Amino acid sequence: MAGKDYYQILEVPRTASQEEIKKSFRKLAMKYHPDRNKDDKNAETRFKEINEAYAVLSNPEKRKQYDTFGADHFGKRYTQEDIFRDFDFSSIFSEFGFGGGAQNIFGQMFGGRSYGKARRSPFGFERYQTRSTPTQGRDLVYELAVTLDEAATNTSKIVSYQDGDSHQTISVKIPAGVSTGKKLRVPGKGRPGLNGGPRGDLFVQIKVLDHPLFKREGDDLVLAREIRFSEALAGTEIEVPTIDKKTLRLKIPAGSQCNARFRLKGYGMPSMSGNGRGDAFVQLTVAVPKKPSKKQKALLKDMEEAGL
Repeated sequence: MAGKDYYQILEVPRTASQEEIKKSFRKLAMKYHPDRNKDDKNAETRFKEINEAYAVLSNPEKRKQYDTFGADHFGKRYTQEDIFRDFDFSSIFSEFGFGGGAQNIFGQMFGGRSYGKARRSPFGFERYQTRSTPTQGRDLVYELAVTLDEAATNTSKIVSYQDGDSHQTISVKIPAGVSTGKKLRVPGKGRPGLNGGPRGDLFVQIKVLDHPLFKREGDDLVLAREIRFSEALAGTEIEVPTIDKKTLRLKIPAGSQCNARFRLKGYGMPSMSGNGRGDAFVQLTVAVPKKPSKKQKALLKDMEEAGL
């Protein structure tokens, strides 16, 4: 379906009126109808393409979408069920007056739809009563951005999305510990089914935004903290924030090295599996003055002489 030029298939210009489209469709459909081309697979394929093209170009909204997005993108957005929805097969049968050949072709087009027995209309044309198999509607995917703070606790978010011609707004529960790429399934909130089939599902795909303080590594969190050289040398004590809004005091031992990590057990992200929490790690950096003062330079000379 992707990349088909429906105007070329119906042999009309892109500026063609609805009447011109219909006239060309009738001519081509009569020419390639299976009842007139027995055992000709090429004619059968051409007949299906002609009907597909007409189903799109005869519908103002679908034609607008096709013209706007182009053939390739339209083919990705619309399934055959979408294209033939509300397409009146019975009117085509009555106009042409053909029998079982068309029945078989359209059954194949929809991959399993069956047709009932033919009956004679008052005008002498064959018409068919269809029995269509219920088909589940398509799933929808919605990308939802959440903050790391929101991902660290159970929360709910309002999701608004377009479902065909209607606008849907629902509340989605976000489990604690959710991570980027995780899809949350909301049953029955996708596209409507066909022929009485159930609705598809909505999949909410999570994107966790970067945090100004914490870097996430799985269920662990890393927090960068800068200390002075003298503090790294002599040791110190610093305050450390946590993702759940607590403040801890962390002792930094004398002689701590740059990029050393200190573990805060159980202060990371909760696990979605419910098995506890990850850890938090404080990673040290040692501040080095860009322009040491005279006093600092003098101290550095003394430290150099002392072997530091």
